[in-house]
Amino acid sequence: MKQTAETKESILRNEAHLIAAIQSGEKERFQELMVPYERAAYRMAFSVLRNDADAEDAVQEACIKAFRNLSLFRMESSFGTWLLSIVLNEARMRLRKTKRMPSDSIDELASDGAPMALLAGAKYDPARHLEQQQLLRVVGTAIRSLPLKYQQVFLLRAVHDFTIDESARALRISRVAVKVRLHRARHMIQKKLSIKRTTSRLSAGAAPTATLTSA
Repeated sequence: MKQTAETKESILRNEAHLIAAIQSGEKERFQELMVPYERAAYRMAFSVLRNDADAEDAVQEACIKAFRNLSLFRMESSFGTWLLSIVLNEARMRLRKTKRMPSDSIDELASDGAPMALLAGAKYDPARHLEQQQLLRVVGTAIRSLPLKYQQVFLLRAVHDFTIDESARALRISRVAVKVRLHRARHMIQKKLSIKRTTSRLSAGAAPTATLTSA
């Protein structure tokens, strides 16, 4: 869900207070800082590694690195943005080491929101909730089928709400590349969803045989 400017400011203030406390010796409060981002961190790692154990290991290692390098965090963005960047880098490093390409499902990545709205920035329409729920699995499959470089940009921008600049820094690419990859990712997903809807209508007998053969 998109955050308002006021909400973001409140989050940054709370995180600044927590970080100051941790750096002053209250190290046990690091877990409190982590809690809001644990699920997103796991999802980010899993989107790259496609393995529960590997994703958990990547997140654990990323958390250790975040704790050790907390003094380097400049609070120019939320702690979550910084943490997810570390998680992404850790997961990508592990993927390069194992040379294993993604293969498992990521259907649950969009399960907390309205997947169709993610594709075009549209407002969520409660009247279409049931239809969108039925499309969740299709959306997950479509995201999974994206080449990794497009999938990562889509996840950062549409799912984890990174800004263009934050996405560019996390992926070490230009702002233009972020925009181009996100546009192509959305286009590829929309195309796959369009094909799926057409196939479903044909399977249900919505189009006459004569029309199909004469096309």
